[in-house]
Amino acid sequence: MITNICFHGVGVCTREREEGEARYWVRETHFLRMLDEIATHPNVGISFDDGNISDAAVALPAMEDRGLTGTFFALAGRLEDPASLSPGDLRLLRTAGMQIGSHGWSHISWRRMSDQVAARELVDARAELADASRGPVDEAALPLGQYDRGVINRLQLSGYARVYSSDRFPARPNSWFQARYSVTAEDTRESMRELILRRPGLTAAGQLLKSAIKRVR
Repeated sequence: MITNICFHGVGVCTREREEGEARYWVRETHFLRMLDEIATHPNVGISFDDGNISDAAVALPAMEDRGLTGTFFALAGRLEDPASLSPGDLRLLRTAGMQIGSHGWSHISWRRMSDQVAARELVDARAELADASRGPVDEAALPLGQYDRGVINRLQLSGYARVYSSDRFPARPNSWFQARYSVTAEDTRESMRELILRRPGLTAAGQLLKSAIKRVR
């Protein structure tokens, strides 16, 4: 099994784009210590959602210093936003050996989308990110962690090789659907170590059941 860890912003969230966003930003000192811990565990996957500029400014050099790689799920609709990853940043990440994935176009829930919105979020965004980063974009991360059977079906029909959620349980390395643990501002190196070493219990089993229900509703 693999423990997938998802970061969002590193540093201080100066402007929330969605209510509660600041809760998922971590201080740089805590981030660096968490990476130190992650580097000692080979069964951990690392990803970054939302495409914040801190991905390139802070996370990339820290990952390189520790010999770590990860996937950066960017938003196609924010490529011209100075607070977000630019096409040049995406190319920099790819050149450094990182993977680029899609987080959609506008950071909206993918549940109950019209066909027109779905085309923009799942198809156009992927193409835009592939062009901007000059490489393939084969994976997607669910915005806001929300999904149902319709979302899963659309992602499969769109040909994504792997999809990441925010469900909190370990994942099988070769599974198409990958659950992740989102890091919050309260997390530390110690809580990260506990999370990685924890044996799956009732909490993980409950999250797995909830995920199964979402995929068939």
